[in-house]
Amino acid sequence: MNFGSDNQSGASPKVLQALVDANQGFTHGYGEDQYTQAAVNELKDVFDCDLEAFFVPTGTAANCLALSCLVQPWQTILCHPQAHIIQDENTAPELLTGGARLKAIPTSSPKISHSDFVHFLENQAKDAPHNSIAGALSLTQSTEYGQVYQPEEIATLTRIAHEHDIQVHMDGARFTNALAHLQCHPKEISWQAGVDVLCLGATKNGALTAETVIFFDKDKAATFEQRRKRAGHLISKGRLFGAQISSWLSDNHWIELATHANAMAQALSTRLTNNPRCRLIFPVEANEVFVILSNKKIQELREQGAEFYEWPSSELAPADQPNNAETLIRLVTSFQTTAQEVDQFCSILESNQT
Repeated sequence: MNFGSDNQSGASPKVLQALVDANQGFTHGYGEDQYTQAAVNELKDVFDCDLEAFFVPTGTAANCLALSCLVQPWQTILCHPQAHIIQDENTAPELLTGGARLKAIPTSSPKISHSDFVHFLENQAKDAPHNSIAGALSLTQSTEYGQVYQPEEIATLTRIAHEHDIQVHMDGARFTNALAHLQCHPKEISWQAGVDVLCLGATKNGALTAETVIFFDKDKAATFEQRRKRAGHLISKGRLFGAQISSWLSDNHWIELATHANAMAQALSTRLTNNPRCRLIFPVEANEVFVILSNKKIQELREQGAEFYEWPSSELAPADQPNNAETLIRLVTSFQTTAQEVDQFCSILESNQT
């Protein structure tokens, strides 16, 4: 019963086999190989546009190097208070951008709303050069609370950003889960909605370690290769990325994997909603489930082998806050999650032991 993180799942057998096949023989290094080129061409087809794409091994590297191409060191990067870049990437964004400051847009919602963004921009200090000016807006799709931005929500936020000369970055660590939920074309929640650069994550969804930085505005990619090399994220055996991404994208395999993960989250949600001992906090839209349980039940679940994380509740509305005998937990499903795991977990919850 592993609901700790989709990072904890292995690789899809199809992706793993592609790596085995690509391991044969010799290729040019540093991305100058046929596998990397095939992956870039596949991305162009998938997103239905010309683009520049680069591969790195981690989501942190993808986000920070992408942002470094969008902002000057004296600018700020705006994001949700719970965004991965501000909560879970140490000070890597500041380091790799040369000093650009992260600023959270105050909000009581799991997503940045139009009104949140406008209110922030209207009230930020504008006394240059004394005050820093926003250079980028970072959106997380799906969000840290498992919520999915609709195409029109993204388009509204990017329009406002561009009107203020602010570039738009999307942290797409779970982009595919959002895509599977929306059942739309990838372009509708990326370049067509105004996103300048997308960090498309595959590691959480069937790859071993493979993240793609996609520039829809190719001019903004001008310095990426130098930045990637300088940061130590240009690997010599580039085919290890290319083979994974090509296999992952082909025949809609990436969507298939995310669809399964989402379905397992929905199955969890259905059972939890019908259990009076549980309080589901957010609608389940992707592959993350947030629920408040009693501390005794949490202990029982762990004693019987369930893995999950306790989650900060400081951002929840007052009415949703756990009491002293409760805790908010996060359950994450993956392409490897089984219906049996869901049933076992929920059966423990439904038992009368505690």
